[in-house]
Amino acid sequence: MTSVAILGAGITGLTTAYHLTKAGVACSVYEASAQAGGVIRSLRDGEWLAEGGPNTILETSPRIAALVEELGLAGRREYSRPDASARFIVRHAQPVSLPANPLQFFTCRLYSWRAKLRLLREPFVRPGPHDQSVAAFVRHRLGQEFLDYGIDPLVTGIYAGDPERLSLRHAFPKIHNLELTYGSLIRGQFLGARERRKRGEVAKDRAKKFSFDDGLQVLPDTLHQRLGPAVRLHHTVAGLRRLPNCWQLHIEGPAGSSIAEHEVVVVCTTAHAAARLRIDAPGFPSLAPLADIDYPPVTSVVLGFPRERVVHPCCGFGALIPHREGFGILGTIFSSALFSRRAPAGHITLTTYVGGVRNREAALLPDDALEALVLRELGRLFGVHGGPVFRHVQRWPRAIPQYNLGYDSVHQLLRAAEAATPGLLFAGHYRDGVALSDSIVNGERTAARAREQLRNPAIPAPLAQS
Repeated sequence: MTSVAILGAGITGLTTAYHLTKAGVACSVYEASAQAGGVIRSLRDGEWLAEGGPNTILETSPRIAALVEELGLAGRREYSRPDASARFIVRHAQPVSLPANPLQFFTCRLYSWRAKLRLLREPFVRPGPHDQSVAAFVRHRLGQEFLDYGIDPLVTGIYAGDPERLSLRHAFPKIHNLELTYGSLIRGQFLGARERRKRGEVAKDRAKKFSFDDGLQVLPDTLHQRLGPAVRLHHTVAGLRRLPNCWQLHIEGPAGSSIAEHEVVVVCTTAHAAARLRIDAPGFPSLAPLADIDYPPVTSVVLGFPRERVVHPCCGFGALIPHREGFGILGTIFSSALFSRRAPAGHITLTTYVGGVRNREAALLPDDALEALVLRELGRLFGVHGGPVFRHVQRWPRAIPQYNLGYDSVHQLLRAAEAATPGLLFAGHYRDGVALSDSIVNGERTAARAREQLRNPAIPAPLAQS
């Protein structure tokens, strides 16, 4: 019987296994840790609910809704409240609401009139270099103020990164393609919308956000249940050896060392875990450079308060903080405003993120110092006073891969590795996008690539197209 080994039970690995199993392909998912789901961690404590990683999934593709339906989770899915759509950016130490439409843009307090009028030049700005930083691109097309108070906080919210280092081509490929295709972001927003509608896709800034009644962990837990014993926790694949007709896996598990054979192997681990793999195959390139991909630390601090201890209404999605504002936190999500059953009646839950590329040390502070930092900043921003009555801290020493300048070398290495050894595929957030929605969609595409590899074992499977 043909079979596929999947290394890593994060959301990419789980969705890949689910779609392969649905197609009748036998799978084994090897996960080194004690829990499936990767960074998706939800904690239910009575009437409190804390998310230790991501808080929402963006419904950017009909494939995401289809997966929820197939898993029988439609009744447990919860879209964010319609009255919680407001997003805030901090300027002059005050949360300022982002404009929701063009009219609000011209009347909002977030940008100066000089910055607003500069947008009129954007359709006439020539394209910049092929591989440029996000910061250089935005300065060139939109100006410094839009970088400081538009893109910098966006980069913080997605990557916990630095726009001066991130590659536009890799971190924001759709924006890069708008400039390439239409010569202008403004023209591209209007003309590109037609192409997205044809594909049934929705732009991330317009996509509906959802979670589940008991948090995002409902999704990986359900996938795990469906896959059953195919998911093998506490099993680390230490090495791979290419045999004439299959791959031989050297596995370390609770019962000691073992060997398994599979026709196709899909590596869905983190980049640094992939770099540690011992791969014995003729002509295979070293994966050691993957260890150089930066994963800055990020810590999630979830605090619950009686409503009267928070002055700000906190009605909306949350607030992001530009680096130039000088705060010690990256931003805060108004968790109990977004979804129900996140806090007891008369209380509020705030999820704050600390660390990232430009403040690594803060993410590593002891719990008491970390809480003191967060409380101080929440006091400045939202008028929080008094201590929390609920707290949950989740640390990620290596949180989000940074698609920095020169990231072409990573993609070239992965393509070379796949070309050198048919039957070995790479997928995951260091290749296919860091958002949960990207991982879910790419899991389905990776399953299709694996099936193609089973049909044509001597030919490397082509990368799936959007």
